[in-house]
Amino acid sequence: MQKQNILFNLDDTLSYCNRYFNRVIGEFADQMITWFDSITKEEVKQKQLQIDVTAISQHGLKSERFPESFVNTYKYFCDLTGKEKKKDEIQYLRELGFKVFEIPVEPIPYMGETLQLLKEEGHELYLHTGGDKANQRKKIVQLELTTYFEHRVFISEHKDTTALSDILKTIKADPKITWMVGNSLRTDIVPALEMDINAIYIPAETEWQYNVVEVNVEHTSAFLTPKFTSRSS
Repeated sequence: MQKQNILFNLDDTLSYCNRYFNRVIGEFADQMITWFDSITKEEVKQKQLQIDVTAISQHGLKSERFPESFVNTYKYFCDLTGKEKKKDEIQYLRELGFKVFEIPVEPIPYMGETLQLLKEEGHELYLHTGGDKANQRKKIVQLELTTYFEHRVFISEHKDTTALSDILKTIKADPKITWMVGNSLRTDIVPALEMDINAIYIPAETEWQYNVVEVNVEHTSAFLTPKFTSRSS
């Protein structure tokens, strides 16, 4: 078999991620309805999602964006209901949002075995992940991913077609034997197809709404989805 260049996403492709964000968002919604008796958990979650996704265009995937979405959701409902904004409550929510980045990262089952097999077969493995460098590098260390990727790691705060294009220019890989593997249709699959490299879509156990988009890209490359329904441990 011809050796391939394989770029992997990290969050919810190699390790769990959304389950921890969903857990903290649930804690946030629980707290909010104790302060606001006229709103529901679903209203809180929908507003937080809207604020969080809107902020990506300006701030990218920086970690600070997520806690600030809690704060700005709180401020929105304060303005809506006439509730006084309290500094201690804002600080509590900011700290709650940052709590998600302190949860130890957990690999997807068979992550290590899969990467080791690909490495032994001689494929060139790359990590292309979105987020800020401090938090992503912490995950890389916890998962011991340099064992497989060595220095071939790219971290993008704005993970899009431009970022992928820059990486492909850097590694000078043949598009015909280059693959992007990830769970995000928006940041993994669409950019790969727009660059006309091959793509493997691996759906997450639960998906962040931001990642879900229509794939309407003309391409000559392969676009594959493994046939399974669950990856939960």
